[in-house]
Amino acid sequence: MTATFILNGETVATKVEPNQRLVDILREEFTLTGTKSACHSGFCGACTVLFNNTVSPSCLIPAFRLNGSKVVTIEGFMQSEEYQDLAEGFKESGAGICDYCRAGKIFIGASLLRKKHILSREEIAAAFDSIKCRCTDSETLVNGILAAIEVKKRRKTDGKL
Repeated sequence: MTATFILNGETVATKVEPNQRLVDILREEFTLTGTKSACHSGFCGACTVLFNNTVSPSCLIPAFRLNGSKVVTIEGFMQSEEYQDLAEGFKESGAGICDYCRAGKIFIGASLLRKKHILSREEIAAAFDSIKCRCTDSETLVNGILAAIEVKKRRKTDGKL
């Protein structure tokens, strides 16, 4: 079958098997290796993407669901202001993130930055519970998100980072 969908803002079409996993399509067909193939069961966070604007494990998305969908990988997201806010917040707080878990932690962080209410430290820490990589401790991640929230406020106020 041919799957036609929007990938990082560009309409693409590719031949796929109906049950082929999105993570494999991204890596093999489009050489987008920021999406990692690890647990194959949606538990580790390494293959996280935005699928129709929802943080999703791409290892659980079969190709037959791709037609007409919108997929944003970490490579595409890195071009956004949201990513820049998160990167700066993590940098300011000393939160280093490895390549294995980067997509999961960044996309979860972005979903937190979109919240309209003030987040508690506990809410922020709980949001990262699904990521199995422990390269960055919970407290440092919380501090990174809180710093990113401040970076976002400054950018919106000042028009710059």
